[in-house]
Amino acid sequence: MAALAQSIRRSAIGLGLFAIITGGTIALTQQLTKDRIQEQVARAEAGALYEIIPESAHDNDLLQDTVTLPPGSRLAIDGPLKGWVPRQDGKPVGLILPAVAPDGYSGDIHLLVGINLQGEVLGVRVTSHRETPGLGDRVELRKSNWVLSFEGRSLENPEPRNWEVKKNGGVFDQFTGATITPSAVVNAVQDTLVYFREHRETILTTVDADDIRTSDEPQPHREEG
Repeated sequence: MAALAQSIRRSAIGLGLFAIITGGTIALTQQLTKDRIQEQVARAEAGALYEIIPESAHDNDLLQDTVTLPPGSRLAIDGPLKGWVPRQDGKPVGLILPAVAPDGYSGDIHLLVGINLQGEVLGVRVTSHRETPGLGDRVELRKSNWVLSFEGRSLENPEPRNWEVKKNGGVFDQFTGATITPSAVVNAVQDTLVYFREHRETILTTVDADDIRTSDEPQPHREEG
């Protein structure tokens, strides 16, 4: 009986040690993987920033010139937003905002949207996603040039009801065999433009664009003489 109890005790200790070692290994692996994923996302973001606003279009350190903006629930991001500000001769020439399309076919699609200070899209890049290879992954520029179709667009071009893929009555192409993914990205880009419009005064003040804001406002009539 004593031998059986001792055997059970040894087995329990062995199982406990195995559980501790296994749990520690899993936790360490998760942490290392998490750090690696975050590093890859940061690298993808940096590359995308310079694709949206090439170095020839600004003369500041784009990675370091950032601003904090009001939360944007429509962009599916919790908390304040981090925006990147390209400048030329000290003056802002646009803003790059992060956004998330929460309704992708396989989950969240993370993207960056560049907007000039008049509210027109400078460029869009997808930085991470889990969409189907060969179908939904065509939102990546290295897989197709579809994402370039947003350049020059605004909330008036096309009009709001046409911010859809063609299958849903809009102007943007869908992919053969994949409609959900491009539709999700279209919606996210439109929501980013709406966010920009809703917070335009705050954004222009934050990026120090007073001259641009006042130039867009009606100027008082001056009498001749």
